[in-house]
Amino acid sequence: ATMPKGKNLDSRPEGENEIILGVDAAGQYFLNGKGPVDPVVLEETLKAMYAARTEDKIVYFKADNQLKFGRIQDAVELVRRSGARVMAAITEPQVQGGLFDAAVKEE
Repeated sequence: ATMPKGKNLDSRPEGENEIILGVDAAGQYFLNGKGPVDPVVLEETLKAMYAARTEDKIVYFKADNQLKFGRIQDAVELVRRSGARVMAAITEPQVQGGLFDAAVKEE
């Protein structure tokens, strides 16, 4: 999957024992780098994982940058139903020449 780009990113925002949901360009789900995972199985697995946690109900979300918004919305709803309280998007570092680089130079 090709990840969206961003500036000033933590090199690895997700840590040990974090839950990472990936969605590739075809809309297939991956849980912690393993998959593809059937959406029904994924939802049940996530419910069990979040039920075992008393706090820190965060999911780190990685999606291909060409994924249709509807597929992203489906993933958000699945995660919400599963018990996650915070969803953090993960991007890759942006290369020079981004949209806002010229505005920063003018300041």
